[in-house]
Amino acid sequence: MDILALLQCLQPHVTATTCRQVSRIVWAMLVMTGRVTMLGLSRWAGQGGSYRTVQRFFATVIPWGLLFWVFFRQHIYRTNDIYLLVGDEVVATKAGQHTHGLDRFFASLYGKPVAGLAFFTLSLVSTQQRRSFPIRVEQVVRSEAEKAASKAKAAAKKPKARGAQRRPGRPKGSKNKPKADGTFTPELVRITSWLDALLHLIAGVISLTYLVLDGHFGNHNALQMARQCGMHLIAKLRCDAALYFPYTGPYAGRGPHRKYGHKVDDDHLPGQDLQETTVEGHIQTCVYQTQLLHKEFPRPLNVVIIAKTNLRTHAHAHVVLFSSDLDLAYALLVDYYGLRFQL
Repeated sequence: MDILALLQCLQPHVTATTCRQVSRIVWAMLVMTGRVTMLGLSRWAGQGGSYRTVQRFFATVIPWGLLFWVFFRQHIYRTNDIYLLVGDEVVATKAGQHTHGLDRFFASLYGKPVAGLAFFTLSLVSTQQRRSFPIRVEQVVRSEAEKAASKAKAAAKKPKARGAQRRPGRPKGSKNKPKADGTFTPELVRITSWLDALLHLIAGVISLTYLVLDGHFGNHNALQMARQCGMHLIAKLRCDAALYFPYTGPYAGRGPHRKYGHKVDDDHLPGQDLQETTVEGHIQTCVYQTQLLHKEFPRPLNVVIIAKTNLRTHAHAHVVLFSSDLDLAYALLVDYYGLRFQL
């Protein structure tokens, strides 16, 4: 009865029958063990949750995005809280050949592409409660154009034969392309449509400032996507990303003004950029923050480098986080990116 009472806010958008079915299925999912299947749900749902009822429920067209938002606004939303919009993709392995959207997706847990289903989730993460509340969950169904682009990208990474390599230098007839007008990949086009729909739904209630994504989106096109949606991007760069200090030397007297200075050496970072040093056991952690340039990004980036050193073996490792908000403090940037794992 407690679950049914919580679902009363959904009554204007779904039928009373659907609400009762949801209450039985939610109860079954909370208490059941093993993999969630329709047969398993029917066995744990008890009275009112037969297998045919579960089948009818999953055959019903339900506006899930709207229901997630209505439930969040009614029971969870706090006006004095700050929320981050976090996105991530999850892959569920699946055998067979006839499931809708079945494809091969890269799964980080396996470290390789696996056959299964992929789902992209957009979630609101509370900075005070430090919890994630999924608002929109969409199945990833790759188009033929996206599959072709993925194959072309993989083929471009393969080493070419010696005779097939092009001559050094710039190809004849090539022209400069403004970086701010970068074209979106099919994947970003799909995510942009979900972002626009979500922002339109929550407009006037929550004002979002930051979009937090993982290292897969640590590129110029993803940053432009976030800026077009009116948000700043927080993501991770590759550990070997080519970052440069802004050039502060004198003008050479001819030609364009020099933009890029010395390349960042992750093993010898400048002391004036050091923000914090902590030691736990034999692990020393140093946090650096500065504004750096990347040749794939048209504007400076707010970069935070977290360097860890093993004081016994002197082994060194580092993580490079960045944001398009140049005024964001290093502590908040690290904390906001860490909240991504709540999803």
